[in-house]
Amino acid sequence: MQAESLPHADWLLPDWNVPGVGALMTTRRGGLSQGLFESLNLREGLGDDPAAVSKNKALLSGVIGAQLVFLNQVHGVNVVHLREADAAAGAPVHTADASVTTEPGVVCTAQVADCLPVLFAAPSARAVGAAHAGWRGLAGGVLEATLGAVCKLAQCSTSDVQVWLGACIGPRRFEVGADVLAAFGASATGADPAFFVQHTPGKWLANLPQLARERLRAAGVQSISGGQWCAVEDASRFFSFRRDGVTGRMAAAIWIERRHAA
Repeated sequence: MQAESLPHADWLLPDWNVPGVGALMTTRRGGLSQGLFESLNLREGLGDDPAAVSKNKALLSGVIGAQLVFLNQVHGVNVVHLREADAAAGAPVHTADASVTTEPGVVCTAQVADCLPVLFAAPSARAVGAAHAGWRGLAGGVLEATLGAVCKLAQCSTSDVQVWLGACIGPRRFEVGADVLAAFGASATGADPAFFVQHTPGKWLANLPQLARERLRAAGVQSISGGQWCAVEDASRFFSFRRDGVTGRMAAAIWIERRHAA
């Protein structure tokens, strides 16, 4: 997908070149929701008009040209292998925080409003994946699990996979306690400032994209891009739960293009 084909110029596109793979991340612009959910909210059950959410999802599916598969995300590490049946109307919703596929036209998605969405593309479009990585999932290994699933399906090494980080809560706004440091094996007295900066007594500012990059590099990934947008600091462009409390959800999506398989 090219930038000029997007309906809204502020949606995000990975700065990679993987022939046969389509990928994007929505912003809050371009939909029909009103009020606190203005305008492209893609999640039901938050207080938005269900009809507006349904139309927003249909709009995004129309842009992509395929049905998106959304997950019941629980801040875990489970990865589901999606097939064509999962994209059919009325298909059961999987409880997982990541998905992978080898089937053209099946769209892996991660819904976010501060957590980090991460997209994975294997060479020659042999497999793709999407992960929802808040700090719990990241510390638990959701990125490593997704990477492993993509490599298994594509029969490639981790160094062959290209990874893109979307918009999330940025390093100037993600205040955390000692429990988060401990989850990443850091101590309150010896935290690496590349990942955790002392903010106030008992509180640190965490760099979620940098923590993700470190784990991906340790897993053997060589091509990592994105991760420079802060959802909290740009209220006109991004939804943020930490900033607003009641708000919508964006989506990062990745798929194998149908024409690539033809």
